[in-house]
Amino acid sequence: MDISTRLAPGLCLKNPILSASGTFAYGEEFARMFDLSLLGGVVTKGLSLHPKEGNPTPRVCETSCGMLNAIGLENIGVDAFIAQKLPFLGTFDTEVVVNFFGTGEDEYAHMAQKLDIEGVSAIEMNVSCPNIKKGGIEFGKDPKILNRLVAQVRQSTTKPLIVKLSPMVTHIGEMALAAQEGGADALTCSNTFPAMAIDENTWKPILGNITGGLSGPAVKPIALRIVWEVSRQAAIPVIASGGITSWRDVVQFLLAGASAVEIGSFSLRDPLCFGVIIQGLIRYMHDNSLESITEIIGKLRTP
Repeated sequence: MDISTRLAPGLCLKNPILSASGTFAYGEEFARMFDLSLLGGVVTKGLSLHPKEGNPTPRVCETSCGMLNAIGLENIGVDAFIAQKLPFLGTFDTEVVVNFFGTGEDEYAHMAQKLDIEGVSAIEMNVSCPNIKKGGIEFGKDPKILNRLVAQVRQSTTKPLIVKLSPMVTHIGEMALAAQEGGADALTCSNTFPAMAIDENTWKPILGNITGGLSGPAVKPIALRIVWEVSRQAAIPVIASGGITSWRDVVQFLLAGASAVEIGSFSLRDPLCFGVIIQGLIRYMHDNSLESITEIIGKLRTP
């Protein structure tokens, strides 16, 4: 059977399972536990132009149905990544998708230019970042700003361009179309949801940043709805992200319209989950006499 999936011209994954940005770092720790060639692709920790320290600790808090994180986009910077991490990732038979962000349109474009190199299969833009020059509004919350940003980045790279949409908008379908019209090849849906946790004993926030991003099973039904809505609006492939813990979740997101999925916080609980999920997907397809995952993608039966 064929479990490969196409996300963009020149970007075909051997299977629809990718790591999610942030939880997989640069792949080195997970490579000690399994062969990264198992994956359809590795999505790296988000990179900035210069190294970034991130937020004060504590940065992570487990919840009853997920986790909060307030890492603050800490990373080693794009130059160090290219010199120190990319060669290691290149030793595996898997696609390397580099997540990145910036503080202004020119910085995003500059990052895209730097990553337009051998060894990078595609780039994923995190647009849930404040546009400092525009008073702090997130790039992903204004369709005109997003469209202009994507268009500028599109002109700065030959790599397949994936835009990771923010879920904190009124009409995410409008944002999806803005990114598509700007030149995006694919869309990732979606990022974490703002949340917080309080310690009733100390009467203080648990996270050093007070608030953080909620991920895990708690957000899956919301992410499922977002993927379904975006896939109905956009004509480009959608990558699902949000609360995936099993092959059943993968099938549900494929039915909703996703062409691939990113597994994030669950991999922190079970680093070997990727292989289990891939095998479960293969068994499901065998049991249902499916020859290709294209027979599942977007095939949700609605009234």
